[in-house]
Amino acid sequence: MKPLFYTLVFCLFAGAASAQQYFGEKITEEDAITATELPETVKGQESVETKVRGEVTGVCQAKGCWMTVNVGNNQEMMVRFKDYGFFVPKDITGQSVVIEGEALVETVSVDDQRHLAEDAGKPKEEISNITEPKTQLSFVADGVIVEE
Repeated sequence: MKPLFYTLVFCLFAGAASAQQYFGEKITEEDAITATELPETVKGQESVETKVRGEVTGVCQAKGCWMTVNVGNNQEMMVRFKDYGFFVPKDITGQSVVIEGEALVETVSVDDQRHLAEDAGKPKEEISNITEPKTQLSFVADGVIVEE
């Protein structure tokens, strides 16, 4: 009886450790760099095709149509989904994700920053304080793995 019990316990824990959700193209975790390595990887290039693992810091609360990922040094990367073809759950802030696609540096207008802040549910005062365009690291994901 003991071997069956240990087998069942192992299966339960193994299943819990590998619980993942896939969105967009089905991708793997293989060869993913950490999000904190990405700024250096992109440096001096217009864009880079890559795979990244990082922590979600925010999600569009309207539809789940974008998310932000921590890239270190108090910086976030905006992640959109290829061709607006899929969304992610709105409650994954704090979870680890693997994303595959194109990383790029872009300038975000004041209007776009304010729109994104509204989607994120930021207070009106914070939104009105956005007065300058900003350059930021962005990502267009072909696929996302949400690790649970």
